[in-house]
Amino acid sequence: MIECKHLIKIYKNGDNETKVLDDVSFEIKKGEFVAVMGPSGSGKSTIMNILGLLDVPSRGEYFLDGKNSSHLSDDEQASIRAKKIGFVFQSFNLLPRTTVLRNVALPLVYRGDSNEEDREERAKEALRASGFPEDKWNNLSNQLSGGQIQRVAIARALVGKPAILLADEPTGNLDSSTSLEILSLIKELHRNGQTVVMVTHEPEIA
Repeated sequence: MIECKHLIKIYKNGDNETKVLDDVSFEIKKGEFVAVMGPSGSGKSTIMNILGLLDVPSRGEYFLDGKNSSHLSDDEQASIRAKKIGFVFQSFNLLPRTTVLRNVALPLVYRGDSNEEDREERAKEALRASGFPEDKWNNLSNQLSGGQIQRVAIARALVGKPAILLADEPTGNLDSSTSLEILSLIKELHRNGQTVVMVTHEPEIA
C-alpha cells in the first residue's frame, strides 16, 4: 500500500540547510499496524506529513497504492487525502464551539459529499465505531474530556472510510489509563482490517 524509496527531506533557512530525512526507504502492506519510533527531532512527524501528503520530499519517491505521489499538484494531493487518509493528531484539532456530530461530518463536507442526511448517518456510524457515547453526540467538543475528544478525533478520521489511518502521538496528551483505552480502540480498528501508521517516542506504546 505504501512504498517509500530513498526519501530525503531538507529544510532551508537562509544559507543553512537541515537534513531531517536521509535516504529513508520502507514498505507498509495493507492491513499492517506500524509504529514509527524515534526521539524528538528525529523526523517522525516529517515522515507522517509526507505519508499524509501534507509535505513532499526534497528527493526520493513516495508510492501510495502504486501511484507516485511525490510530485502531485496541491489539488491532486487534497483529493487523495480526502478519500484515502485519516489523520489523528496529539493536539486533537477539533472545532471547539461545534457539536461532536458536526466535527465528525466536516471531512465529508470538505470532500464535497452534498447529501446532509448521508453525511450525518456516516458520522454516527464512525462515532459508534470509536465507542463514543451516543448521549453526547450533540455536545460541543469543548465540553468533553481528553479521552472523549480523542475518540471524536478518531471518528472524524474514520468517517471517510480511509485506506490508511495516520496517528501522530495519539496518546501524547492523555493520562495513562485513557491512553490504554485509546490504544485498545486503535488495535480493535486494526483487527477489523484498518491499516494504521502510528508515530510514538514511547517504547511501551510501540
